[in-house]
Amino acid sequence: MSSGVMSSCSNGSFGSDFSPPPPSLSQMFNMLDSAAELMMVHRDFHAALGTCNRGLESLACMELEENRCEELKAAFCMLGVQALAELNQWHGVFSWVLQQYEHLEIIPAKIMQTCILLFSKVGEPAVMQEATRVWLHCSSNGQAAGFRTVAELYLLHILLPLGHLEEARELISGDVGRTAFTEDQRQTALDVVEEKTRQNEELFLNPRSPPDSDAAARTVMRKLEAMLRFLHRKCLMTGSGSFPLRKVFLAAVLLYMLFLRLDPAHPSSFMWISKLLTLIRQMWRSMFAPYYQSPVNRLTCS
Repeated sequence: MSSGVMSSCSNGSFGSDFSPPPPSLSQMFNMLDSAAELMMVHRDFHAALGTCNRGLESLACMELEENRCEELKAAFCMLGVQALAELNQWHGVFSWVLQQYEHLEIIPAKIMQTCILLFSKVGEPAVMQEATRVWLHCSSNGQAAGFRTVAELYLLHILLPLGHLEEARELISGDVGRTAFTEDQRQTALDVVEEKTRQNEELFLNPRSPPDSDAAARTVMRKLEAMLRFLHRKCLMTGSGSFPLRKVFLAAVLLYMLFLRLDPAHPSSFMWISKLLTLIRQMWRSMFAPYYQSPVNRLTCS
């Protein structure tokens, strides 16, 4: 009788409610490898993101060691963040991460680092400012392996670009700075902040002053212009016997373009290229013009 009851239960309504067992650890690693292959090899970011979501859902149903489970979860999240970024859905990256961890303070350091770098790259560092501040001031994260790197990225990629220099000083001198950095590192970080302050003050006092690279380019171009004008006068005076000098002039121009690597596509190069072209045209006309148009001939005839 009991065997019949058991038989009927196994084949009846109770059997229909039976759920399949959760995937094993090896299956989870296979799923992680599959997600990585879809993204890195096949460049199928939608499929990779879907695989990461399924892997995260399966992890929620598994009873694994806490460390192993957190490692797998972080790996799926890292791949998911990269897939969202490749799909140009970067604006929803951090909210997606929060859905997986629920609490900001328990997000792994390497995921925080990835999010900071991502939003810095797309020019939106303010998105991560408040979240990173909260994460850094959580006492349980002070012993995390990547705590120092998160603090460094917060300083260099969020506070300094946003111009929050006073907060940067407080970060370095406060509890976060003492936990994350050594004395020498704190001094170096303060030097970086002071240099940024000096640059901002100079920009405020001289808003139209060109950057140092442009000033150096102007100096080099003035020297080059003087040299070309000197060669131009020499060509005018030597007349038809100036063929070797023309070779020297051409070599000088080519050497300048090769060694200083003037980028013709850069907007700051337009003025210098225009001046150079004008000088070359003047020399060309003086060296290859007909005899009766030669400035030397007109000078001697007069």
